[in-house]
Amino acid sequence: MAASAIFILDLKGKVLICRNYMGNVNINEIDNFMPIMMKREEDADLSPVVIHGSTHFLWIKHSNLYLVAITKKNTNAALVYSFLYKLVEVFTEYFKSLEEESIRDNFVTVYELMDEVMDFGFPQTTDSKILLE
Repeated sequence: MAASAIFILDLKGKVLICRNYMGNVNINEIDNFMPIMMKREEDADLSPVVIHGSTHFLWIKHSNLYLVAITKKNTNAALVYSFLYKLVEVFTEYFKSLEEESIRDNFVTVYELMDEVMDFGFPQTTDSKILLE
């Protein structure tokens, strides 16, 4: 699995925080995500993977947030989704609830956790007990 970047968006598609791990994706690529999602939602054609050009968006929705992984490579989608759900679990253990407000209130901690759980697009330690140390 190699995710180029991870984004956390609000329901309107505004970026709350992002981490570009590999540097091979333009950060502005995320601006294409919400218009595609809105069109697909209207057409009742939602899918867990959204493709725009050579960019793949793998996303999950949690509460009032979208967690989006972007990749330009042929990556293992199951591992990306496993990582995104584990990231939600880690944030929930840290902040008791994962919402837009908890991301804004704990911005530095969220960024440091995103830095610790993935290195150059590859998952590292996602055990919250180890991360708390």
